[in-house]
Amino acid sequence: MTIEKVTFKSFGVDLVGNLYLPDGFDANKQYKAIVGASPFPQVKEQVLGTYGPEMAKRGFIFLAFDYLGMGDSPALPGEHKKSRYMFRLIENTWDAVSYLGTLPYVEEILGLGVCQGGSIISSAAVTDHRIKKIATVSGMMAADAFQWLGREVTDPMIAAANASAQAMYESGEPDYVAPFGLNDEQSEEAFVATAAFPDMARETYSYYGRDGVKGPKAVTNFSNMHVGDQPMQSLFSLCEHYAEKIVQPTLVVYGQDAPTAICSTAFIEKLTNNPEVLAVGGFSHVDFYHKPEAVKVSTDAVAEFFNK
Repeated sequence: MTIEKVTFKSFGVDLVGNLYLPDGFDANKQYKAIVGASPFPQVKEQVLGTYGPEMAKRGFIFLAFDYLGMGDSPALPGEHKKSRYMFRLIENTWDAVSYLGTLPYVEEILGLGVCQGGSIISSAAVTDHRIKKIATVSGMMAADAFQWLGREVTDPMIAAANASAQAMYESGEPDYVAPFGLNDEQSEEAFVATAAFPDMARETYSYYGRDGVKGPKAVTNFSNMHVGDQPMQSLFSLCEHYAEKIVQPTLVVYGQDAPTAICSTAFIEKLTNNPEVLAVGGFSHVDFYHKPEAVKVSTDAVAEFFNK
């Protein structure tokens, strides 16, 4: 496997990516290429840095990239880093597809999204039929039932986001918050002690925390802190309401016992394209991010589906 650092234009700036090439890559041959879509709030070295090598081992080209304002990719002039907005993520994905379309050794473009990336790739595919198939893993596609938990929950969240947007507009300075209540310095004990769901908090910390396998110590260009107006867009679940319009063959992989399973099952119910489904017992939402046994199940399934 070879990793090439690449850039491509989106919103007039250069987004930075890693292009994973299969062993024995020959630029004179034709390959299927996958554009990867990552979970919130990740950068390309996290889940995509796990799935890229695995899909390259299975013979695919895989593009992992940092969205606008994330990781190694710049923010727009006058804007702030760590500003991952859903509408822009979709457009960044369209531009990633355009970039792959310029490569002479790419014969077909496919889409793979994990967690929020499932929503991104599904939303992008609604009107981008250059993406020939899509697959989601632990996807947060039908997120309304998971996010809109009553006005007592969403109204304060929206109010805080609105206040953050106003403050940043007036000051020109970023307003960074910890969206999950997890900052870059907390110990596991401190984070779990304040959590409403301790088991989920431990799982989150095991990946994202200061001492987690892909936390800010392990991935130096990653931070748990993001601009505070994020919920103004993250509460939109576009693909959920356009699911019936998705025409591409679709594979949905999820942990059937994970609390996020409803985000896959409710999406599947709305699809009209006869999707393939792999519901797996024994694995949690985050297990599919990095646990070797879970990643093998998902990447084997995705490779088989993309090769049909």
